Amino acid sequence: MCAVSYLNTVPLVWGFQHSPDQRLREIFDLHFALPSVCADQLRSGDADIGIVPVIEMARQKLQYFRETGIACRGPVRTILLISKVPFRQIRTLATDMGSRTSVMLSRVILAEKYGATPSTISRPPDLAAMLGEADAALIIGDAALLIDPATLPFETLDLGSEWIAMTGLPMVFAVWSGRKEMMQEAYGRAFIESCRYGMEHVDDMAREQAPLRGITEAAVREYLTRNVVFDLGEKEHQGLELYLKHALALDRVTVPAGAQSA
Repeated sequence: MCAVSYLNTVPLVWGFQHSPDQRLREIFDLHFALPSVCADQLRSGDADIGIVPVIEMARQKLQYFRETGIACRGPVRTILLISKVPFRQIRTLATDMGSRTSVMLSRVILAEKYGATPSTISRPPDLAAMLGEADAALIIGDAALLIDPATLPFETLDLGSEWIAMTGLPMVFAVWSGRKEMMQEAYGRAFIESCRYGMEHVDDMAREQAPLRGITEAAVREYLTRNVVFDLGEKEHQGLELYLKHALALDRVTVPAGAQSA
């Protein structure tokens, strides 16, 4: 099973790694990679299940477990579009090479709100280098947590906030996905149990993760309890479906036939 290596995935897998329930710890062979790499591993068959960008879940026509994923209902903090020109004038966009859902989200927001349809280039998340090549940069994940938008001499959009302002619905970034034969009820329950155990141990996560990520324990707690949500309800699924419809208009993505409820 492939899990994303960013901080926002830690609660989802905390139970798999730390639960006293040995059954939960041994149910999956867990490894970590960038979101784009997790998606590629499902495509190649190197992973059977992964926390996959929703755009790739749709492109690969994968099934997904409905109850748990990575979403936001307000500012997400880790999806930042930073521009050295007015947003309407963006013609080139350097995108974080780890991202796929956020790249499409940036295209949707720039096209529909600002009338901009930039060409994109995929690059490592180095803001200075990205802005040296392009009008704007998309930074996601832990790299975005290390940036304080208030200190930048550029305009910045939090794409979680932008999506919610535009649609009134949450934004879902990633879900546990796999081929149809992997959609077992026991797996769905395990994802729920692991995440619940994680959210019961936020202070433990903060102590462990802060030095690993180069941020404070307070910043870890703030992010995991206020910026991202892991329980997906009806509003989240409405937001996911709407996002895929917007993406379809730009990228001809096929919306998956159905989702698996654990």
